[in-house]
Order: sequence, then C-alpha cells, then structure tokens
Amino acid sequence: MAKAIEVRGLGKQYRLNAQHERADTLRDVLTQTWQRWRGAGRATSNRTGAPAFWALDDVSFTVEAGEVLGVIGRNGAGKSTLLKILARITEPTRGEVDLYGRVGSLLEVGTGFHAELSGRENVYLNGAILGMRRREIQRRFDEIVEFAGVEQFIDTPVKHYSSGMYMRLAFAVAAHLETEILLVDEVLAVGDAEFQKKCLGKMGEVAHAGRTVLFVSHNMNAVEQLCGRVIWLDNGEVQGDSRELRGVIRTYMTAGAVTTTASEWINRRGEFDNPWFKPRRLAVTNVDSMPHQTEISNLTPAFVEIEGDIQELDPTLTIGYAIYTDDGNVLYWSYQTDNSPAHWPRLTQGRTCLRSQIPTRLLNEGSYRVELIGGLYHREWLFEPAKNAPSVEFTIRGGLSDSPHWMAKRPGLLAPVLTWDQLG
Repeated sequence: MAKAIEVRGLGKQYRLNAQHERADTLRDVLTQTWQRWRGAGRATSNRTGAPAFWALDDVSFTVEAGEVLGVIGRNGAGKSTLLKILARITEPTRGEVDLYGRVGSLLEVGTGFHAELSGRENVYLNGAILGMRRREIQRRFDEIVEFAGVEQFIDTPVKHYSSGMYMRLAFAVAAHLETEILLVDEVLAVGDAEFQKKCLGKMGEVAHAGRTVLFVSHNMNAVEQLCGRVIWLDNGEVQGDSRELRGVIRTYMTAGAVTTTASEWINRRGEFDNPWFKPRRLAVTNVDSMPHQTEISNLTPAFVEIEGDIQELDPTLTIGYAIYTDDGNVLYWSYQTDNSPAHWPRLTQGRTCLRSQIPTRLLNEGSYRVELIGGLYHREWLFEPAKNAPSVEFTIRGGLSDSPHWMAKRPGLLAPVLTWDQLG
C-alpha cells in the first residue's frame, strides 16, 4: 500500500524561559536563517544558557494512504507539536517528514477569521488561507453554512457572533477541505454537545471516504471508534504503536500519566472510631485490589473495597458506599445486605475487607466521589451520608459504547449500554 506520511527520527527542542528573537528586517531574517542552518546537527547547543527540553525525541512512524491514526497522550506529551510539524507550522530540530498528498489541518480552529468581515466573507478568506480554491469554496459554500447552522447570520460581521457560532463556522470551513491528508487536533473542544456529535460524524465520514487522518484527542471512546491504529506519546517519545487499540489505551490510562492516589483513603489518624466498625481503608481498585489511577475506562472492572475492624458483632450492622457525581447528585447507594440474607457476606469479629464491583458500562464520562456509609439498621448512623464520612474519587473516560453514533459523553447522569431486540 502507498505511503501517505513517513516520519523518521523526528525531534523538536525548545528553550525554556528564553527570550524570542524577533527578526525586524530582511537582513535579520537572513542572518538567523544562516545561523540555524549552521547549527543543524548541533541541536543541543545553547548560546543563551537557557535550559532546553525535547518536546519530541526520535519519533518515527509510517502512515499508509487511507489509514486513520489516533495519537494519544497526556498534556505536554508532544501531540500538538507533532501535528504542527506535519502541518509545516514549525520546523523540526532534527529528523525528516515526507508527506504524499495535499494536507489540510484542523489545529487552531478560527485562525485567519477577521472580526469586521461577514461570515460569508470569512468563509472565502479562511478557505483561501487553508488552501481551498475559489471554485471549490463556491461549490461547498451552502454545505459549509448549513453544517455550521449560521444561515440566518451569514452576512453579519463575525464580531457579533457568539463564541459558539464563531467556532462552528470556522470548524465547518476546515472540515470541508478536500485533501488527501487531514490533521485533526481535539475537535471535541468545539461547540456544544450536539455540535460535537456533528464534528465526530464528519470525522467519521472523512475516515470512511479513504482519506488519511491523524486524529489527536483525549476522548478515548472517539479514538476507539474512528481509528484503526493508535500511537501513544509520552515525554516526546513513542511508548506504544499498535492496531490493538484497547490494549494501548488501557496501558496508557493505567500508566504513570496520572499520579494522584485520590482513589484510596487510609485511616492513618485513627478517625471514625465506634464500638462496632472502625474503618481502615476505602479504595476504588482493580481486580488485584490495587488502587486504580483516578481515570478509568468504562470497560475496565473497578471495585469498591472497604477494610476495617469489626469490634462488636451486631446483626443489624450495614456497611456500604454511595456514589455522587462531581456536582453532588447521588447516583446510588449499596450495602453488603442488598441481596437476600443467604448471600450476605459473613461478618466476624476482627479485620475484614468487603468488596463490590461498580457496574461496567453504566456510568457516563465524568468525575465521581465514593463515600463510605453504614450504621445499625433503623437504629444509628455510623457513617452518615454527606456528613464528612471517608470518601475517594475517580473519573470515567472512554469505553462508553461500541456504537459509532455515541462516541462522546452522553446527556444525563448515566450511560448504560442496553440490548435492543426487534419484535415482529
């Protein structure tokens, strides 16, 4: 199969806290260009003494024509730097890039719009900046305006547009470029939820039309649905490159990208002492009882573990947890006594650890808080909800659905994956 993109030993170095040298004259430009040319191959030299770092370091990969490649990684991993080099916005410090075909980019949506010009005029202006011919813009003009949903205001200066209207029109222009290679940087940041769905749908059309796409996103569900291969960048280096998307995504999300331990609480100060159950630990864990990183795919098994000392047995003792959304809505409560008595865990005096699985493919994308609750049934609270009981946090990212129509966060508190049948 023909190549669309070939990257060999790509590196990009920046100097921290260095003053930007402005070239005011043609002589300055020529001088600085000559100095850069002479400095090729000596990338680590630093005349100013400013500390340097590599945003990209020895990155190599090949993309075949018609392939859709996802690029993932935490903020600062080098994803946007890579796309800017591919789009010829910035030059690499070392290495080479070969592009076979016309390139379009959706990197900084809205660049080139002029506030005093109307939406119509900006479509032509921005299209020309992005490399579209006038005849091409005319042919696709109605489609662009309809996609953006600004028909009523197309002859109004864009300075009177809301920020959402402005961004929708800018994205619509860029998304309708007829290119062999398309570079996309986090289109899900554009507009409201409904328009984000349109953006993803458009990206899906582009992908299925046989064009080569590099798609950078923090939305793992969108990456899974749109891409046939994924590259994971961290600290400017390629950590993973595979067509087994879920394996790479799972490794990325459970690696050191998130280092907080908010998913585990340990009672180091001996708090919440009472005659019946003294808590020692509350955690959101994996199958091996290890605390999860705070970001969890909705496909990944997650458990709530409650560890403590039963100091006095009582048949009415109930121990459980409540899950809240980040804005305080209660999703559900669960106790060890939820099932029939024959299936209750058998409690004995001394150290105990209770575990319950959080249902997979139920929670929507977002942040959640797990709070310890419990007491003596109909008698006394030991850990009353919303009364400063021990709690931990976690976040759901990706794994919401296998459907191409639901790649982003859904409306509502929950996002269950349900089975449908056709009757008759």
